[in-house]
Amino acid sequence: MAIPAKVLRHLQKNKTPHQVVRHKKVYTAFDLARTLDEKFEKIAKTLLVRADKRYVVVTIPAHYRLDLGKLKKVLKAKAVEIAKEPMIKKVLNFRPGAIVPFGKLHKLETVFDAGLRKAKEVVVGAGSFTESLRMKVKDLEKLEDATVADIGKSIEKDLMKAVEKGKKVIKKAMKRATSKRK
Repeated sequence: MAIPAKVLRHLQKNKTPHQVVRHKKVYTAFDLARTLDEKFEKIAKTLLVRADKRYVVVTIPAHYRLDLGKLKKVLKAKAVEIAKEPMIKKVLNFRPGAIVPFGKLHKLETVFDAGLRKAKEVVVGAGSFTESLRMKVKDLEKLEDATVADIGKSIEKDLMKAVEKGKKVIKKAMKRATSKRK
């Protein structure tokens, strides 16, 4: 699945430097980081959020969890929630895991977590499960004229613990499987 033409036109029309990054099919920012052998802070994940009666495109580093309470304050909203898959398809015409950080493309407000600035450039969703975009954070901010705020919390330690636990479980299962063969 290639990058949709409207995404590339948006970047070209606004003369935004970017690099297309091809990779195996991935559905999550975590998988993208592992596939590209990139640090989590260099991968961005994008969510669609409903704030009261409006929708907002929110982008945070891959190793962050969105803090809905902080976002609620930034958006001056009474209620915020992450949009469900049917609404993502309806509002953005993208599937979860392929959402782009370009709210302007859909005439939606865009909010970026300040943590993105820790990396000079990030890999972002491009509307494809097999291609992403590498961009400078400053170019991304300029393109979207996004609100930048502290709206997330790092969960990298939790992720690494889960990966290590998974490795141990696999190792045990392999050991049991080979001992049963003997």
